[in-house]
Amino acid sequence: MKRVVFTIALCLVASVSFAQKKNVSKAQSLVRGSQPNIAEARTLIKSALENAETKDDPKTWYVAGYIEDQQYNTEYVKQTLGQTFDEKTMYDALLQVYPYFMKAYELDQLPNEKGKVKPKHTKNIKSILATDHLSYFNGGAYYFGVKDYQKAYQMFNQYLEIADHPMFKGEKTAERDSNYYTVQYYAAVVATQLGHETAIKALERAKNNNGNYENEIYQTLASEYEAVGDTVNFAKTLEEGVQKFPNEAYYLLNLINIYINTDRHTEAINYLNTAISKDPKNVQLYDVMGRVYEMMKDYNNAEVYFNKALEINPEYIESIANLGRIYYNQGVTQQGDANMIDDAKKYQEELAKAKELFKKALPYFEKAHKAKPDNRDYMTALRGIYYNLNMGAEFDAIEAEMNQ
Repeated sequence: MKRVVFTIALCLVASVSFAQKKNVSKAQSLVRGSQPNIAEARTLIKSALENAETKDDPKTWYVAGYIEDQQYNTEYVKQTLGQTFDEKTMYDALLQVYPYFMKAYELDQLPNEKGKVKPKHTKNIKSILATDHLSYFNGGAYYFGVKDYQKAYQMFNQYLEIADHPMFKGEKTAERDSNYYTVQYYAAVVATQLGHETAIKALERAKNNNGNYENEIYQTLASEYEAVGDTVNFAKTLEEGVQKFPNEAYYLLNLINIYINTDRHTEAINYLNTAISKDPKNVQLYDVMGRVYEMMKDYNNAEVYFNKALEINPEYIESIANLGRIYYNQGVTQQGDANMIDDAKKYQEELAKAKELFKKALPYFEKAHKAKPDNRDYMTALRGIYYNLNMGAEFDAIEAEMNQ
């Protein structure tokens, strides 16, 4: 009795399997011709994709992709003939073709029971993808236009993956033409809407495309690395940018900032000299050079570069205030040294030197304060100078101003 039941069960399994294979063929036939029944074909193939007996059959996946391609073509023909068509339906279908076909292709390359690889669907897959290839470009543009950035990114990526696929090696579909590099760029642009990790991956892929967008790609990639705090790759990208785009100030100035912020003063000075040689009238570069020397406590060179900035623009407030600051800070240091001296005469001599430095700083901070009366740093410096020079009335006035 048990043996009979078991035999019946086997027959039922075989029957279900046979039915699923028939459904795959039926689904394919439903979408052929001028009036395809997409909905019923999708229902049939969905069941076959989930069935244990047919889910590993390359034909199942090929037909799934074929159905979506027929849906795409139905709308595409309407568009070509100037008829009313559903653009979303068209590109939503196209977006499904490639994943189905890739699964079919993968299974189609497996050896049969005799150990031989005899693909049955690869030729058709190649033909359809080659025919549709440019439409993936258009589909990405469509999704970008409706702000569906995830699908736009997927569509652009599928365009690139088709071109990169080994099955197209040496064929026209694999050419690295202007469309290919433009799609790389568009994919990178869309990726910036999908988070830093996705953006970095897409920008790295696109950065060496030798196209018109390379400079923009490098700058965006650098900013993405900066946004995630990856200072190593931020600096690396800037260094590459300096080499590729020597006339672009963005890379040089940001690289200089990195070197300054990491106390790599020698590198900062070298790059600043390069920048100044390219733009000798840029007052900001001289001012930054002065600050670097100030950080190194090389006040003589700091003074030289702040003055060079003022030779170009006598009203450049930053350099005016910076000159005042180096005199003021030296005065504070000198005063501190004087306070350590026990000999009264020597103390007075050293204190007098400190006062001279405060006097030297005074006109610079007064001019800076006049230009930017709300700047607290300028007011604080003036208060310290007035106090140390015993300028009581001026001290009271700046105190009142600060208290407001």
